Amino acid sequence: MKKQTKIILILIIVLVISVIFFYPRMDILTGGEEKATTSQNGGAQPSLPVNVVELKQEKLENNLNITGSLIPNEIVTLRPEVAGLVEKVAFDEGQFVRKGTPLLYLNDEELDAQRERLTFTKKLYESQENRQKELLAREAISQEEYDIVLNQYNTNLADLRLIEAQLDKMVIRAPFDGELGFRQVSEGSVIGTSDVIASIVNVDPIKIEFSIPERYANEIKEGSIIHFRANNSIEEAEGKVYAIEPNVDAATRTLKIRAMSPNKEKKFLPGMFVRVRLVLNEIDNAILIPSESLIPELEGYKVYVAKEGKIESRKVTIGQRSDTRVQIIDGLAPGELVLTTGVLQAREGMPVNVNQIN
Repeated sequence: MKKQTKIILILIIVLVISVIFFYPRMDILTGGEEKATTSQNGGAQPSLPVNVVELKQEKLENNLNITGSLIPNEIVTLRPEVAGLVEKVAFDEGQFVRKGTPLLYLNDEELDAQRERLTFTKKLYESQENRQKELLAREAISQEEYDIVLNQYNTNLADLRLIEAQLDKMVIRAPFDGELGFRQVSEGSVIGTSDVIASIVNVDPIKIEFSIPERYANEIKEGSIIHFRANNSIEEAEGKVYAIEPNVDAATRTLKIRAMSPNKEKKFLPGMFVRVRLVLNEIDNAILIPSESLIPELEGYKVYVAKEGKIESRKVTIGQRSDTRVQIIDGLAPGELVLTTGVLQAREGMPVNVNQIN
């Protein structure tokens, strides 16, 4: 009896130990079987959520971006042709004036007196010449006597024209339409030919001066359109090339070019730094993709395309590039969907879930 009791106790202890040992591992064993079953049955791979861009044919401009500076259409530093006393300053600083407007008067009393004297003398010589001409017609005097009086009359006319020219120099006039700068002289001062009166500047139209690398020398000609903007602005203005330097700068290997643009509102001022965009050529039916879609490889480039719910990789040939987009020459067609997100996680044949089409 005691022996049977011992056997029963031993069996109970073994059973309890077995339950304690194997029960916590039942889920592992069950899960392993389920996983094995799922693996054998070919369980579904999760889809990759992505954004794509639908390819379209677009117009592509091959742009050359360079820097330049603005220069005035006309600029002159006004100086007198003759020395003299400033009698009157007839302009205000910053004033817009038309061509021929009197700006400054020099004292002309002495020249005016000489002109008056020559005017009186002219009347005398003119009457003498008329009388001598009548006498010569009646052969009352010789030809020589008449020529002496005629020469006196003509000399008087020349002296009078000389005085008139000198008097004209006593008034400084605007050489063209423009805005005047700061005044450098005052009334009552005596100035010479080296003294600056003011500057006058014409800024409508404004000129744009820039240089391009010599390899683009054949890409631009007179009449070519450029786009430019000031450094502190995003708005572009348009200009037209009107002059090209006939030789390349040997030191910088660049070709200097000037363009002209209307500037009625005077938004642009001489001396300003500008960014110039020059359109070298245009492609009407270009295929462009975002730069982030392009994947570099040892043998070239590839992109991922979403097609029929799965991902395909495509080898592509690229053309022109900008900061944000790349031209695709070969490998893609209009209407295809190119991945713009999830590019690093994408694999060939992976299921794909398109969230957004741009």
